[in-house]
This record gives sequence, C-alpha cells and structure tokens, in this order.
Amino acid sequence: MAATGKVLVFFGMIATGKSYLAAAWARRHGCAYYNSDRIRKELAGLVPESRQAAAVDQGIYSQEFSRRTYDQLLILAEQDLDIKPGACVVLDGSYQARCERQRVQESLAVKAGVLFVHCICSEEMMRERMEQRQHDPQAVSDGRWEVYLQQKVRFEMPSELRPEQLLTIDTNQPLDTLLILLDEWIERVETQAVA
Repeated sequence: MAATGKVLVFFGMIATGKSYLAAAWARRHGCAYYNSDRIRKELAGLVPESRQAAAVDQGIYSQEFSRRTYDQLLILAEQDLDIKPGACVVLDGSYQARCERQRVQESLAVKAGVLFVHCICSEEMMRERMEQRQHDPQAVSDGRWEVYLQQKVRFEMPSELRPEQLLTIDTNQPLDTLLILLDEWIERVETQAVA
C-alpha cells in the first residue's frame, strides 16, 4: 500500500522562525500541528507559556526528557495518520541530530511522504527574535542565547537528506513570501514524484 499522507518536519536551531512558519503553513492547509516546546511542557505537566530557565541539558531539557518529547511527537503523528489515512501532519522541533530525522522517516514513511523544511536566518535576526520572545507572555519557547551556542556546536547539517526531501529556507522574509515558496516547492516535489 502506497503512503498517502503528508508529513512536513520544520527544523533548525532556536529562533530561526520555524514555529512561526510551521504553524502558519499548518493553519493554511488544515494540518495537525505538533510543536516540541508545547509537547515537552505538556509531558512535564506545565503550562506551555511557563518559563523554564534550567541550565542547558537539565530539567525538561535533559537528554532523557528530550527523548520522551520526540517520541511523543512521533506517536501523535502516527495516531493522526492511522485515524485518517491521507492526513497532513506538521512536526515542529529542532531535529538537530541526523538520527532524529532518520527516526521520523523510518517511523512514518510507510504512511506518509515525509518532507523536511530547514529554517535558517542570520544570528543577528535570531538574537532579535530571542529578545522579543523574552517580553512576550504568550511565548512558549525557552530558547536563550546560551542554548543557541550549544545547539550551534551540536547541530548536524541535513546532508543525509536528498534534494527532493529538503528545502532550506531563509525566514528573514515576509510570511506570505515564505508560504508561497514553500507551497511551490511542495508542488514541484509532488509533481516529480508522480511523473
């Protein structure tokens, strides 16, 4: 049986605009949307907007808790695809390790086409976004500059992904432009897959 669903994985380092773009694209297309920051805090019994200032790799940001978080993202995506074959699911998280991206493909490729959107922007823009986030009571992410510096060291570039699986997009553009670029890329990929 051919995969009929669609999974888009928005990934990249903190404050690269991935959640903003992922949520907007999911809304536009009526897709289920799962954000790693929200899932992490739900698993911990916390309100999503609560601030967690634990040190890097501590508390709900420990490796063990991150494993639980990313496992839960996969469980939720699988449930959606099982309940509604042909469903569209958006996963939003850093997915900074190749093994995490491979787990998504291995777990979901039978049920859905899996595409990856690598969000990038300048460090200057990232710093500006982090500062804005500190003053936003609705912000869910706890990303801070020291977290980014750690991610920068650990982040594994997505060289394992084929060009037809991966779009790298600079989010320092208007949202409407980003959504158009994303839709055009997906249409090209899907057209080539059918041809």
